[in-house]
Parts: sequence; C-alpha cells; structure tokens
Amino acid sequence: MKKYNLYLISFMYFAFANCTSSTDETTEENAVGIQVPSLELAWESDTTLLTPESVLYDTANDFYYVSCINGVPPDTKDGDGYITKMDANGKIIADRWVTGMSAPKGMALVGSTLYVTDISRIVMIDVTTGKITGEKEIKGAAFLNDMDASSDGTVYFTDSGTKKAYRMKDGEVKELFTSDDLAQINGVYLDGENLTFASMESGNVVQYSLLDNTATVVTDSLFGGDGVKKYKDGYIISNWSGEVYHLTTDWKKTKILDTQRAKLNAADIEVVESNNLLLVPTFFGNKVMAYKIKM
Repeated sequence: MKKYNLYLISFMYFAFANCTSSTDETTEENAVGIQVPSLELAWESDTTLLTPESVLYDTANDFYYVSCINGVPPDTKDGDGYITKMDANGKIIADRWVTGMSAPKGMALVGSTLYVTDISRIVMIDVTTGKITGEKEIKGAAFLNDMDASSDGTVYFTDSGTKKAYRMKDGEVKELFTSDDLAQINGVYLDGENLTFASMESGNVVQYSLLDNTATVVTDSLFGGDGVKKYKDGYIISNWSGEVYHLTTDWKKTKILDTQRAKLNAADIEVVESNNLLLVPTFFGNKVMAYKIKM
C-alpha cells in the first residue's frame, strides 16, 4: 500500500464514523438569537463527473469549473484527471475541457489563469483557450489539496500529506507554516490578511495571520474538514463524509447539511454569495449539487 493511500482510508473512516448520526436534511442547532442559514436544493448536475473533488465559480464568464480525479486512489500519477466546465445552471458544456492531469483538486482563478493542484505540482490553465500553459513542481510535496488566491496573483495552497501550507507568487514558492494542529490540512480560504484552514484528521479550524505569522485554533471537532468558504459574516465548511457546517463570527458551528445517509460526500465546496448559492461536489456521487442559501 502506498504511504498516502492512508489519506483515502481516512476518507472512509470519517464517512463510517459519522454515519450513525446523519440525516439528509438541514439542521439548525445553534444558540437562540444567532442567525444560521438553511439550504434548499436548487439543482444537480448530471452524474457523469468522475470523482468531482472541487468546484470553482468564474464570475467574469459565469461558468463553473469542476476538478475530477476520475477514480481513486487520489494520489496516483495516472494522467486520467480532468477539468469539466459547467454553465450557471449546472449543465455540462465541456466534459473533459482540460485533460493531462492526474488527480486535480483545489483551484484558484487569477485573471485568465486557472491554478490547479495536482498531487505534487501546480498546473496553470488559460481559461480563454482551455490549454495548460505551465506547471510548477513543489519540492517535497506529497498530496497537494486546496487552494485560494489574492487579486495580486499570490496563490495559497495546502499539502495534506505533510501538514504544510504554501504561498506562490511570481513562480516562487515559500512554505508558510506547518502545524500538528492541522493533521491532513485541507481547505484554505483567504480573507484580507487572514487565511482560514480546515483539516481532515485533527478536526481543527485554524486561522493564520499574514501580518504576524501566527496560527490560532478557532474551533475544533470538525473532523473531515474539506472546503472553506465565506458567506456574509460567517464561514461555511464542509466535512468530506457528507456534512456542511456554518460557523459564526465567534466560531460557533451549526450543521446545515447532512447527506451521509444518501451516501453523498461533501468535498471542496464553492459559495457564490451574489446568487446565494452553495455548490457541493459529491466525490463518489459523481455530481455537483447546488443549494440556495436562505437566512
């Protein structure tokens, strides 16, 4: 067994460990007086997406990009991974829009360049042509995962296999930090001068300050932590096994979606605040589900 196939085993552990308490409905369990969103299914894509891991909205072009691993294990350099392009209503308009990757996961868009993590490298794609224009191998990387970017082109990304977070700017890569608080570090979201991370194994959510390079555990027990996104004043974080949580500004968490009984995962989510939409790639469910967010 390959070393980082343990990551897949962890995936399955979280799925089975949490299934006994699951429901397929949204729940509101937070304290009285705290506004928590509810979700209503808006649409579903076709089930032709092979192991969709991440979804990203292209605001300028009104498209969604979906990274598809195309089977597991998710750390094998087999060359069968791809990116799909969907329209704003979830209709697939270019199935294997970009090929030539192995296990594409997190994505970030800067101008016309789409950055994608692919196991041990960052792939650059020109969205106007759908062509791979470059790649950057990350020395020592084991399982590159989620990604976010600033408007100036700085790209932030995680390595679930090494508990490290990185920054890349102008082609230069720098390790930001590594932390035992973020075992199997996954989701990352940039908000001003802060990065918010979620982790699969530790269940911690950590906020990292780019101003003073400090990392603080802001909440815990969110095991299987995958995608991290901002919605209004709070955060929305997915648990790969099929749960989605809302976190308030003081980091109180409430489960707002649970699809474990339906055997649908919740991988690297996207939030389109302008449309009040939450997009959930279902991994083994082979589709993306869109939910209307209601406050």
